[in-house]
Amino acid sequence: MLKLDDFLPYRLSVLSNQVSHGIAETYAEPHQLSVTEWRILAILGLKDGLSATEVAERSAMDKVSISRAVKRLMAAGRVRRQVDDQDGRARTLWLTDQGRAVYEAIAPAALDYEKKLKAVLSNQEQVLLNELIDRLLAHTQTVGSDS
Repeated sequence: MLKLDDFLPYRLSVLSNQVSHGIAETYAEPHQLSVTEWRILAILGLKDGLSATEVAERSAMDKVSISRAVKRLMAAGRVRRQVDDQDGRARTLWLTDQGRAVYEAIAPAALDYEKKLKAVLSNQEQVLLNELIDRLLAHTQTVGSDS
C-alpha cells in the first residue's frame, strides 16, 4: 500500500515546495517575483545568453511556466531577449541592468537561507546529502516509470 508520508517522490516534492516558499519570503513581496521568475533570474545571473529551452532544462521546470515567467520578466524590464549571433533563428535571454540588480540583491539572502537550512546538518552530513542528491539526479535520467 502506498503511504505518502514514506513515498520518496512525495517527500522530495514537499521538501522542495517548503524550501522554495521559505526562500520566496525574502524576495516575493519586496521584488514582486514568483518562484519561477526568481529561478530564471538565478540561472541567468550565473550564465547569461541562454535560450528559454536551456533555462527550462537547467531548472527542470515546465517550458510553458518558463515562457510565461520570461514574458513577465521582460515586461518588468528585468530580462531582454535578443537574436543569437551564431544562429539567427535562436533567441537568447539576458539580464538587464535592473534584472542584474535584483539578482544581486536577492542572492545573498538566498545563500543565507541555505546556510540556515543546512545548519541542522553536520559538515559530513552536508557532503553526504550533496552526494545522495547527485546520485538520485543522475539515476532519474536512466530510470523510467516502466522500469
